[in-house]
Amino acid sequence: MDVVTAPPEPTAEADRTGPDLAGPDLAGPGHAHWLRAARETAEDLATDAVTREQAGKTPFDEVSRLCETGLLTLLVPAGAGGGGADWTTAYAVVREISAADAAIGQLLGCHYFLSWSALAFAASARATETVQRSTKKPYLWAGGLARQEPPLRLARKGGGYVLDGRQSYATGVLVADRLAVRAERADTGEPFAVVVDPAHPGVRIDADSETFGQRLAAGGSVDFDAVPVAAGNVLGSLSADEDVLSPPTAFTSPVGRLLSVQLLLGIAEGVLTEVREYSRAGHSVWHPGWPVGSPSDPRMLLLHGELSVLTRSASALNEQAVRAVLGGLARGEALSYDEYAEISVLVTMAEAAAARAAQESTTRALEVVGARSTSSRLGFDRFWRNARTLTLHEPVGARLRDVGDYFLNGAHPPFVLPL
Repeated sequence: MDVVTAPPEPTAEADRTGPDLAGPDLAGPGHAHWLRAARETAEDLATDAVTREQAGKTPFDEVSRLCETGLLTLLVPAGAGGGGADWTTAYAVVREISAADAAIGQLLGCHYFLSWSALAFAASARATETVQRSTKKPYLWAGGLARQEPPLRLARKGGGYVLDGRQSYATGVLVADRLAVRAERADTGEPFAVVVDPAHPGVRIDADSETFGQRLAAGGSVDFDAVPVAAGNVLGSLSADEDVLSPPTAFTSPVGRLLSVQLLLGIAEGVLTEVREYSRAGHSVWHPGWPVGSPSDPRMLLLHGELSVLTRSASALNEQAVRAVLGGLARGEALSYDEYAEISVLVTMAEAAAARAAQESTTRALEVVGARSTSSRLGFDRFWRNARTLTLHEPVGARLRDVGDYFLNGAHPPFVLPL
């Protein structure tokens, strides 16, 4: 299948998504091209978002759309046949897609994070070569590197390893070409990032996820039964010990968690857009006698104003976090633990603001529509269900305590990978 690549220079189209995401000063070459591709894909997904979400089918067609536009290889260097884009563009693309279909946004964000972090954790030339071969193709990456209980077990056998255990939930596994998972060495207990081919007969994937939201994220459980793992597919340590984990490697945490911010902001912006368009075409909820599109209803104006301020505020904090993350990536090996901590805390604050914006917007925006918003035909409920599913899987309470500990006591936040 042909993959679209980025043009050498940005097009004249404005480099923005949603209200005010990172502007042209943050964007690299091809940013406008990829945002245009994301908008076209989002518009395509939005046309049947309600029926697809209610049907809950495995998103093979949606993945094909992402592949055809070249979005799967967006972060792959141009010299390797990819899009050659940076994280500014990847974040903007995920946010744009999430406004139309948050589950597909999650699928794409998970793919970006795992395919990129696999290279970040590759501790040997052999592991790096293994990952590079798979990222050159339009493979979809899925799985998860976050801590889980009980852990997967990785035991030595011959010149390689054997993987056993069960991962109870992982995003994208039903449509994955490559799985990146966390497994502990049976002899030392040290956690490692491991790459697995889901087509291996020892890998069993079950579509047993029954979440009320994010239904098209292709999540499920994965059982590994004596799956052989070559040495080159054991990428590197996921230990949180500062003697093992360097600041640049630890930086995969804020990079990945900032993807969750894009999902939540996309949901908040998506529901406000749909409700605004619907309310413009209908009568006031509280005063049916007012004409269509009337600006006279003060409660409706107040509600739109409050939610717009809330979402824009979260968006502004997100922009600060994006700038900080880009700066940290540019520092590379020169990044210190103090710099890592400061950026990680800023990303956590953006997470908290985006979570609040998504929860408030998806709940209160329905008041604009009133009782009609309960109609399954309209599908407004999917925004609330998607937001709650994401915020329950990634609660910000513990992370906010880390923020308080940082500002009060100077404590570095722990190394936490996104689910």
